Amino acid sequence: MDSGDGWVVRIRPPGGRLDSAQAQAIADAAEAHGNGVIELTGRANLQLRGVTPASHAPLIEALRPHGLIDADARAEGRRNIIVTPFADAEADRLAAELAEALAASDLALPAKFGFAVDPGATPVLTRDPADIRIEPGPTLRADGATRAAPYRGPGDALALARWFLDQGGAPSGRGRMAALTARLTPPGATLPAALPAAPLRPGPHADGLLVGLEFGQIGPDTLRRLGRLAPLRLTPWRMVLIRGARRLPAIPGLILDPHDPRLRLRACPGAPACPQAQAATRPLARALAPLIPADAVLHVSGCAKGCGWPRAADVTLTATGAGFDLIRHGRAQDPAALRGLHPDQLPKVL
Repeated sequence: MDSGDGWVVRIRPPGGRLDSAQAQAIADAAEAHGNGVIELTGRANLQLRGVTPASHAPLIEALRPHGLIDADARAEGRRNIIVTPFADAEADRLAAELAEALAASDLALPAKFGFAVDPGATPVLTRDPADIRIEPGPTLRADGATRAAPYRGPGDALALARWFLDQGGAPSGRGRMAALTARLTPPGATLPAALPAAPLRPGPHADGLLVGLEFGQIGPDTLRRLGRLAPLRLTPWRMVLIRGARRLPAIPGLILDPHDPRLRLRACPGAPACPQAQAATRPLARALAPLIPADAVLHVSGCAKGCGWPRAADVTLTATGAGFDLIRHGRAQDPAALRGLHPDQLPKVL
């Protein structure tokens, strides 16, 4: 994708896993073929920024030996799967089988249509973007549905995706499962859905240490150092799980305090990194973070597209040519409660 600071190139590590060699390769590639900025996305993928038409092909070839490049763009586009970072061998197997089945299928799903593999005792991905969910049991649940069906294999997931298409869930090639389940009951959904877990925070967990990243960005050297410590699992929460770790050496760029105000922030790159942004976003979000109550979310968006957080936030500030619009409990494109606010007014308003 073209952006204000060059091309943005997405990497989908299989299963959301990185070993030491893969972490090293991505860090090296970000420096050699981009501008050194690495981002963790809300779908547990990585993005490298500042790539150019001349550096793109060498970047791909640098990553190919490490199992980070799909056979073609079509296969990569279908492998839109978020895997719980607490996956055991069984969850990894379910994810791998699903990825293989999707690559071989002929389903013409919308670009943002995705799957979540979350079969642990307590699902942790229920608040994260996915249209079809494999949850405890294992069970299969369409996003937005309150009941699930038994899950016997990837054929069931593909059948549910085909039901979505057959029922007109993607007119003109766009659409999401939750909009369809708001009016139709998915076939075979007779089992109660699992209860979701509370949002997770940085700190020790049974599988290792979760560490936060401000705005989801991780420096190349930080990624290298984490990769040398232990295998890594990517999350959709702007956090990385360091498998098996119980303590860390001093490493810059990590959020370790579960009460750090920066965990309340969502912000796109803003101007000048994005040519559509009407203002810088992250310096403003950082300055406002201490004013946001614990467990609330502040979203600062450079424009009404809201790419940095396409969901509702407690407070959203959307940049316009006339200042910032303030939206309460909504998304960047929703009606504003206040319009045209100057950045100097925002601390008092909040």
